[in-house]
Amino acid sequence: MTTAHAEAANGTLPHEPEKATLEGRNKVLAFWLFLGGEAVLFGTLFATFLALRNQTNEGPSANELFHLPLVAAATFLLLVSSLTSVFAIQAMHRGRVTMLRNWLLVTVLLGLCFLVLEIYEFSVYIRHEEFGMTTSAFSSAFYTLVGFHGAHVAFGILWISVLIGQLLHKGLTVVTAPKIYVSAMYWHFIDVVWVFIFTVVYLLGKVG
Repeated sequence: MTTAHAEAANGTLPHEPEKATLEGRNKVLAFWLFLGGEAVLFGTLFATFLALRNQTNEGPSANELFHLPLVAAATFLLLVSSLTSVFAIQAMHRGRVTMLRNWLLVTVLLGLCFLVLEIYEFSVYIRHEEFGMTTSAFSSAFYTLVGFHGAHVAFGILWISVLIGQLLHKGLTVVTAPKIYVSAMYWHFIDVVWVFIFTVVYLLGKVG
């Protein structure tokens, strides 16, 4: 039995339980590699969007279409959720399981609010602006990039929700800790991607 597992058996955990075992460290390293692949994929979608953003096919342009206050509100929610994810990891390092669960729950709720605003945004574009997936090359690139990110947010919400359930049933261990840590890495990644989307798609779209 490793020292980390022995400590867990005695009811105590190392300060950074996600890195206490070789398996945990390997999970973190492997997830960094996974995020590298995701970054390449999103980079390809960004490049495609930039290449097609002026091909509107007589449909609405970005400047005519986007409603920045709504998108700014969604951005604020996602940025705050990144902060609550940090608080969750800090609680984990202190061994405060209840606080960890609560911060994860707040992160999930903020993510859900973000998705609601994004779905509402899409519905406005489709119903009132006649801006659908097949309206133009610009619309196709927009929905592909933003929708793909939204799918990542939805997956992150589901993932963190499952981890909350595991915490309720199994508690915080050297096995569950790496899962929570890499889920926070994932959440920060999709937050960073959104900052780029907000800047490249929305802000540049309004001024370009």
